[in-house]
Amino acid sequence: MAVYAVGDLQGCLQPLKCLLERVRFNPAVDRLWLVGDLVNRGPESLETLRYLYAMRDSLVCVLGNHDLHLLAAWHNVERLKKSDTLREILEAPDADQLLDWLRRQKLLHYDEQRGVALVHAGIPPQWTLGKALELAAEVEQVLRDDTRLKLYLDGMYGNEPNKWSKDLSGVDRLRVITNYFTRMRFCTAAGKLDLKSKEGLDTAPKGYKPWFAHKDRRSRHVQIIFGHWAALEGQADAPGVVALDTGCVWGGAMTLYNVDSGEMHRCDCADDGTPRPPVSQLNSTISPEGTSP
Repeated sequence: MAVYAVGDLQGCLQPLKCLLERVRFNPAVDRLWLVGDLVNRGPESLETLRYLYAMRDSLVCVLGNHDLHLLAAWHNVERLKKSDTLREILEAPDADQLLDWLRRQKLLHYDEQRGVALVHAGIPPQWTLGKALELAAEVEQVLRDDTRLKLYLDGMYGNEPNKWSKDLSGVDRLRVITNYFTRMRFCTAAGKLDLKSKEGLDTAPKGYKPWFAHKDRRSRHVQIIFGHWAALEGQADAPGVVALDTGCVWGGAMTLYNVDSGEMHRCDCADDGTPRPPVSQLNSTISPEGTSP
């Protein structure tokens, strides 16, 4: 059995198929880990969800901010923005089936055997892995609870509070947990978030660093696979982290990572999220610490 992790799909189905064909992915025995942001911006968001749902028994999926935005629009279509490519999903005859499956996915996955965590944006430096799993479970339980789901989805938008406190409660508590796992890029060592800066490593505001660059972060003993940050172009200069969002939907590439061997495969993408002919391939090995070559 092979375990692969893939970067943000964002509705770019053809590059994903290209990569799975390249490694001869067999859903009967292999497993595919999805780093979140399955939909939005790309040309085939509905087709992507249907494709993944059909092979759901072979997947491990964590939710990204675009996936949560889709769920919010499912309950309030006025949440849709002009730049979204989600309406086709909401109007599909199988929308409820697809989105009920989506809301039951995780915010954080940990494979104890491999010592590897999967998350969309990251784990803040002040949390241990155990604390992160505990808090992720709080949001996951709400997502699966019909009585609390809509209140959470309506209240999850916003940048405040910008720092975790054990004294937080209600929607504020759920919002900051969600922002850490699905939107975080830069933060302080104490976990204060800056959610406005979205570019590369050299654009950190004063006093802030990429979440993975804090040398005393409490999850540093765990390899963390994440997406979300296309501006990194797959380069996270820190031990124990693997950045997989290489900007396919923006005309960059989609990257597939063999979790056990460290081998990477890359499919270059056209601006419409389809593979460019000829498709280039990157076969490189991530070091044991998880740093990029």
